[in-house]
Amino acid sequence: MKTKGEIEAEITEAIVKFEMEYMGRGPKEARTHIIEDMVLVRLQGVLTPAEQQLTKSVDGVELIKRMRSTLIENARPILFKVIGDITGAKVIALHTDISTVSGERIIAFTLDRDLESTLPRKKIP
Repeated sequence: MKTKGEIEAEITEAIVKFEMEYMGRGPKEARTHIIEDMVLVRLQGVLTPAEQQLTKSVDGVELIKRMRSTLIENARPILFKVIGDITGAKVIALHTDISTVSGERIIAFTLDRDLESTLPRKKIP
């Protein structure tokens, strides 16, 4: 059985790969946390140089948020499968937002069960 840390690392790797392949660019930093029945993924440095230029106007900010939201919505089945395959749990919901100020994106997945309580924290030697 995988530890909580191993599953978190595997999810981080999968989300970074998704960002690179589907969004065209990976984050500068990524971290995943399993909290009871949720998987929280924090991606830092996700804005492209073009998007950074767009953040200088209100219309640009709205365009970035709308575009990123649409891309994630279209990829929802892919992300549900990836997280489901790694965790062995069914993904019920996905919530996400991106900060055009900090260049950070948060993705939260809700699972059908408390995953955290069933996982060992560290491998027993």
